Amino acid sequence: MAVDVNSEDGLIIRKLIPLATLPGSRFNALCAEMTVEGTQDGFLFKKGDVSPELVYLINGEVTLQAAGLVVEVIAAGSDSAKFALAHQIPRKIDAVANGNVRFLRLNADIVNNPLSLAYKEDNSYMVIDETEGDPDDWMTALLRSPIFQRLPPANLQKILMSLEAVHFQKGETILEQGGAGDYYYLIKNGQCLLTRKPSPNAKEIKLAQLANGDTFGEDALLSGAPRNVTITALTDIVLLRLDKKQFVSLIKEPSLKFVDYAGMQDAVKQGVVLLDVRSKDDYDDQHLDGSINLPFFSLRMQLKTLSHERPVVVVCQDGRTSEAAAFLLLRNKIDAIILKGGMESIAPKPSITPEPEYEVSVSTENRAESSDRKQIITTNSLEDQVRALKLENEALKNTNQQLSDKCMKLEFDKQNAEKQCRILHKQMEKLTQVLDRLKGG
Repeated sequence: MAVDVNSEDGLIIRKLIPLATLPGSRFNALCAEMTVEGTQDGFLFKKGDVSPELVYLINGEVTLQAAGLVVEVIAAGSDSAKFALAHQIPRKIDAVANGNVRFLRLNADIVNNPLSLAYKEDNSYMVIDETEGDPDDWMTALLRSPIFQRLPPANLQKILMSLEAVHFQKGETILEQGGAGDYYYLIKNGQCLLTRKPSPNAKEIKLAQLANGDTFGEDALLSGAPRNVTITALTDIVLLRLDKKQFVSLIKEPSLKFVDYAGMQDAVKQGVVLLDVRSKDDYDDQHLDGSINLPFFSLRMQLKTLSHERPVVVVCQDGRTSEAAAFLLLRNKIDAIILKGGMESIAPKPSITPEPEYEVSVSTENRAESSDRKQIITTNSLEDQVRALKLENEALKNTNQQLSDKCMKLEFDKQNAEKQCRILHKQMEKLTQVLDRLKGG
């Protein structure tokens, strides 16, 4: 019997992994061919079974056992039940129903060959429907992320099993600007604020506010640079974190793709966008023909200027910052690959210009002393000019950073204002409906 996608079973099945990542049309077609089975105190499968079907628990409780010893007891609705039961084939253990259970069998190809992520905006592409009755389902938010849609189901399972819950009270500092990157975070419940100081003595600037389902902390893990923001708990907050080693192996490595210089040239011929995320000074000094410059610190503000239809090749100095930039682009449904090694992999080594030799005559002591004085004066003058230029350049960079941070704050305020306008618009519509009913009465 087919499964109604809007039924209780349909809503449960919609959250199974990787069915949660299927487009709506494909999921609906799959439900039309599904049959939910039932059994009482029987075997769902036995050790050694080689059937290519994956078994998901819908209702009830199942014991996984080996040689009569209980390995795990899985209840419907738990995090473990979102995955196929003991999915290795041939089976390594037995699965026995504890009383009445209902379960689903699916062909293993659905799990082993999940649909690749589509970047084009499409109304039929829906990871998981929003449900008003389940606003705090952090796993739903996790699976809705384009980054996690790219991951193999086995990685998703390992991530969910490895996440560690940590708690912070309102006002506590979660991450501090300048600190080392050690964890990747997901907000399970609560809100936090991102702030940044353009310089040590500058006033803190508010950049963004994060809430349930949002993630943070990946920039420092990917780029190797210190944390570039401070994050403070606005409410009592529960976070789920993944350590750096697991983030790299389970998320970074399967998500990020690299291309060498020759591959980049071929990609350019096919219409990709070359995006240089270095500072404007570095870009002006040397860059690839046809590339556009959006420094990484301002990339978040410029995302709307990038097309979702054209893939992007990200370029930086050594490839590290490009990883953080590509991760940000992928998270916002922009297909991105990285120029491996960055500009350093293709730029020629700078030639070393020999220092000018000063000819000092030893014919007379006066001429030698005069020449030495000229050399010292010239050298000191050049050094003073270099120092002055460096100070001026540093001041311009600080000013540029401050302006960028202010722009981010304005963008943050704009988003909040737009959100309030949408809320007020909905309230106005409701009030208009009430007035219309009163007039009609």
